[in-house]
Amino acid sequence: MSLKHAILVLLETEPSSGYDLIKHFNNSLGYFWNAKHQQVYQQLKHLSEDGLVKCTLEQQEGKPDKKIYAITNKGVESLKAWLESPVKPNKVNDALLVKLYGGHLLSDQALMEELDRHTETHKKTLAALCEIEKTYLTLKSAQRERYKLPYLTLRRGILGEKAWLEWAEEAQKTLKK
Repeated sequence: MSLKHAILVLLETEPSSGYDLIKHFNNSLGYFWNAKHQQVYQQLKHLSEDGLVKCTLEQQEGKPDKKIYAITNKGVESLKAWLESPVKPNKVNDALLVKLYGGHLLSDQALMEELDRHTETHKKTLAALCEIEKTYLTLKSAQRERYKLPYLTLRRGILGEKAWLEWAEEAQKTLKK
């Protein structure tokens, strides 16, 4: 997958400024696809040049005009083509696992401290995802239907974080022995 497709998915949902897209990445897609501020704006430029998105200017009082991007028909067709093609299974590049694999060169205490830092991050992520789920579960059924596919991505995130925390608990017990 590329950032291009993530942006097209978001713009297919609703036209947005670059700033709004970055907020969407931070609040939703960012749990499974990372994008830096500069990358989003570079990709918007390329998408615009390729005719996959169009940009309109929205006047703002006392500020520069705001660029609002919307997906074009060509962009929808490109997105559909990508959605219909198979994607490769995700490969994991996890520095913590490499460190643990070579951890015989470190003290168990150093490994535990590293594991504890990661565990706190995963607990915070799980809590944030569970809050999003609570919001989803309060929606009326018509709204839930509209968001059922994003909800599946949310559930994957929740289950992934729970599995990670379960593994970390097992790893900590092993290191304490």
